[in-house]
Amino acid sequence: MTISEGCPAAATASVVLERSSPPLQLQSKDCSLTGEGDDTVSQWDGPSLDGGGIFEKLSQRLKQRSGQVHRYFQRNTKLSDMNRRLKSQIWSSVVTIVLIEGKNLVAMDMDGLSDPYVKFRLGNEKYKSKTVYKSLNPNWLEQFDLHLYDDQSQDLEITVWDKDSRTKDDFMGRCVIDLSKLEREKTHRIWKDLQDGSGSLFLLLTISGTTASETISDLSSYEENPMERVVIQRRYESMSEFKYKDESELWYRVALKNTLHNWKDVGHLTVKVYKAQGLVAADLGGKSDPFCVLELVNSRLQTQTEYKTLCPSWQKIFTFNVKDIHSVLEVTVWDEDRDHKVEFLGRVAIPLLRIRNGEKRWYALKDKKLRGRAKGNFPQILLEMNVEWNPVRACIRTLNPKEEKYMQSEMKFKRQVFVRNVMRLKAIIMHFIEAGKFLQGCFEWESTPRSLIALVSFIMLCHYFEPYMIPIAMLLIFLKQYVVMTLVGSWSPHHEEEEEPSGDEDDDEEDKDKEEKKSLKERLQAIQEVTQSVQNAIGYITSMCESIKNTFNFTVPYLSWIAIILIAVVAVILYYIPVRYLLMAFGVNKFARKLIRPHTIPNNEILDFLSRVPDDEDLLDYRELRSHPTAERESRRDHKKKHKAS
Repeated sequence: MTISEGCPAAATASVVLERSSPPLQLQSKDCSLTGEGDDTVSQWDGPSLDGGGIFEKLSQRLKQRSGQVHRYFQRNTKLSDMNRRLKSQIWSSVVTIVLIEGKNLVAMDMDGLSDPYVKFRLGNEKYKSKTVYKSLNPNWLEQFDLHLYDDQSQDLEITVWDKDSRTKDDFMGRCVIDLSKLEREKTHRIWKDLQDGSGSLFLLLTISGTTASETISDLSSYEENPMERVVIQRRYESMSEFKYKDESELWYRVALKNTLHNWKDVGHLTVKVYKAQGLVAADLGGKSDPFCVLELVNSRLQTQTEYKTLCPSWQKIFTFNVKDIHSVLEVTVWDEDRDHKVEFLGRVAIPLLRIRNGEKRWYALKDKKLRGRAKGNFPQILLEMNVEWNPVRACIRTLNPKEEKYMQSEMKFKRQVFVRNVMRLKAIIMHFIEAGKFLQGCFEWESTPRSLIALVSFIMLCHYFEPYMIPIAMLLIFLKQYVVMTLVGSWSPHHEEEEEPSGDEDDDEEDKDKEEKKSLKERLQAIQEVTQSVQNAIGYITSMCESIKNTFNFTVPYLSWIAIILIAVVAVILYYIPVRYLLMAFGVNKFARKLIRPHTIPNNEILDFLSRVPDDEDLLDYRELRSHPTAERESRRDHKKKHKAS
C-alpha cells in the first residue's frame, strides 16, 4: 500500500511533492492514528523530512513565481491602464488654448526659414499643431482643449519644432506656463518668450468648465453683493447720468474722470447659465453629455459637463469685460463624446444691445447656420444677463477699428452662398433700377404734373444748392423712418415665427464632392479662386448697403442716434466752413498721419461705423425663436414670485 492510499496527510504531501522538482519517491511501512488529538506517526524508507519545512519552501517558491508574473503584466500594461484611467476619470477644469502666431523664430533651414509647428503637453495629454511652411512669423489660428485633473501637474509645457522630411525634426525652443497662477474663468492674452531658442508665441488661454461646486462661478455658492454692483454701475456711468443724479461739481468731475479714463473699457457683462431642456439625444443610450460654451469675440468660457441627460442643469455665472458694445454673445451647447470629441447640439447669438438687464428668460437654440431650430424637442436654454456700459466710451469705440476675431472659419466657395449673395445684391440694385425708371418717366413726360414738379424742383435745387443740404436731406430720411416706426410701434422685432429650412446636409454633401481627375481639379482651381473672390466681394458690398439701410431704419437705435448727431454736426460745419477748406484739412490729415502718428492703424471712420450696424444676414442670425409654452409659463410664474416678494 502506498502513502496516498493509506494516509490522507501523506496523500496531500505526495501531490505537493509531485509538483516540485525533483520529485521524491516515498514509501510508508505504517501509518496509524494513536487516538484523537494524537500526532500522526509515520515511518519512512528514506531520509526523514519535516512536512512543515517542505510546505514553507514550496509556498515561498510559488510566491516568487507569481510575483514575477505580476510584475511582467504590470510593466506591459502600465500605459494602457493609465490611459483607461484618464478616460474614465472626471476632469476638474478645461484648458482652452487658441494658438495665434509666432514672432521672430529661429531659422533652421538653409534658406534662412523654418517649417515650425507647436506641441502642447499637460500631464499625459498631448496635442500637436499644423505645420506652417517657410516662415519665421507663422500664423496658426488653431484651438486646443486640454483637461486638468486634480492629481496631475498644472505645468503646461509648450515646445516648438522645425519639420524636416528627411531627418529628425529640429528643436526650436520651449516655454512653460504654470496654470495654478492664472485666474480661472477668464481669457488671458499671453505673449511667451521661448527658452533655449529665440522668438515668442502669442496665445489665448482660458481655464473654465470647473466641476467643483465651491468655485466662484457656481451659482449655489454665489452671493450677490449690492455694493459691488453699485461700484460697477458707477464705473461705467456717463457724465449726463451723474448730472441728473447730483448737480454737485464733485460728482460731475468724478463722472468726467471715469468717462475719459480707460476709454477702451466700455462695459461689464454678467451671464447666468441655469439649464437647458429638450436637447437632442446624441448618444446611443438616448442621452447626451452636454456642456455650454460662451464666446464674446475672443473671450471663451464654458460650463462643466452634465453626463447622461437631455435637461442639464449647469447653474454657473460668468463675467466678461466688454470692449465693444456692438459685440455679439454666442452661446453654444455641445455634446462631449469619448476622447474629448464634441458634437453640436444648438446655438444662439445675442447682441449685447438687445440684453434686458435682470430678465431671466428662455432662448430657443438654433442650428449651426442660425437660421432654423436645432434638432430635439424644442431645445432651449435658460439665461439671465446684465450688462453695464458707458455710452460715451462706446461712441468713441464705435469710430475705431473693430476687434478682430481670431478663430473664424475660412469662407470657401459654395454655390448656395454665391447664389444668396447675388440675390441680395439684386434686391438692392432693383431699388436703383426703379429710381431710374422714375426719372426716365419724368423725362418722357409720362405724367405731366409729375414731370412739371420734377423740372421745377431740379431748377430750384441747382440754383439754391449748398453742401449742408446733403446731411439735412439725410436727417429728413431719419425723421421719416422715426415717424413710421413710432406710428407702427415696431422698433426691433424680437420674435419671428418663420423658420427657414436648414441646408446643412446639402452643403456637407457639396463639400465632400471631389473631382476624380487631378488634372480637371487643377484646371478649375484658378476659376474657383476668381469666383470665390467675386462671391466675397459681392457679399461685402451687399453687407455695406444693407448696413446703410438698417442705419436709417433704426434697426439699432443707439447707432442711429449716433449717426443723427454726427450728421447734424457735419451740417453745421458745412454751413459755416467752405467745402474747399474742409477738403484741404482732410488731405493734410491723411498726408500727415504717417508723420505725426506713425503707429496708428489707417482706418475710415464711416466704414468703422457701418461695420457695427448689422446687415440683413446678421439680423437673421440674431432672430429669436419662440420658446416652448411650458418655459414661458415658468418664466411668468417666476416673475410673479419676484413681484410678490418685492
